[in-house]
Amino acid sequence: MRTYGQYCPIARTSELMAERWTPIIVRNLLAGCRTFGQLADGAPGISRALLADRLETLERHDIVQKLPSDDRRTRWTYELTERGRQLKAITDAMGEWGARWLELEPHHTDAAYTLWATTKLVDLEELDDSGLTVRVRLKGVRSTYWLMLRKPYPEVCTTSQGREEDLVIDTDSTTLARVHLRRITPNDAVREGLLSISGPARVRRSLLAALRPSPYAHVTPAAGRPQLNAE
Repeated sequence: MRTYGQYCPIARTSELMAERWTPIIVRNLLAGCRTFGQLADGAPGISRALLADRLETLERHDIVQKLPSDDRRTRWTYELTERGRQLKAITDAMGEWGARWLELEPHHTDAAYTLWATTKLVDLEELDDSGLTVRVRLKGVRSTYWLMLRKPYPEVCTTSQGREEDLVIDTDSTTLARVHLRRITPNDAVREGLLSISGPARVRRSLLAALRPSPYAHVTPAAGRPQLNAE
C-alpha cells in the first residue's frame, strides 16, 4: 500500500479509504451486499482482480470479514466488522457533501449502476411475497434489462429468466437518477412523459409506493448549482 509517511489520522485513513473503489465497496457492504457477485454488481467497471485485491486489503485491516457461505452458489460471504461499520459516518459525510456541492453530470448516470441503485431503493416488504419482474427499456441504451424485485436479494438481469413480466418501464438513466435524488417525484416524471410504466394499475401503484428515495435525497443542493435535466 502506498503511504504518505504522515502520522496524521487523516493521512492514515486516506491511505486506505482514498484508494479507488474502496469507498464504493464499503458503501455496497453497508447497503447489504454479501457475496463477491453482489459487490461486483454494485460497482460496474471494477475488474474481478481489483475487487479481490480491495477485499483482501479490507480484510487485512479487520474492516471486512470473509466467512464460508451456506449457499452452494457461492463459496464465501463478506460482511463489515464493528470497525468497518463505523466507516458509515465517513460514507454518509461523503454522500451529503457530494449531494450538496457536486453537480450531477451525464457521465454519472451509468445505466447498470442506476438500475442497481433502483433495486436497492425498492422496499421489498411493501411488495407481494412473489415480488415483481420489471422490464426496463432505457433511452439510448440498446440492451434491455429486467429488475427481479424479490427476496432475499433483488437483482438486475439481462434476461427475464423465464419469468412473466409484471410491468414495463420506459425512461432514461438521468430521469431515474433525478427520481432517486428527488429532483423530480416519480408521479411528476410520469406526468411530464419522462417515465412510463405499463401494466396493471394496482401493480404500478405498488411499485411506486415501494420506491424509496436515495439516502441523500433530503440534502438541498447549494444555491446556484446547475441541475442535470433529462435528455
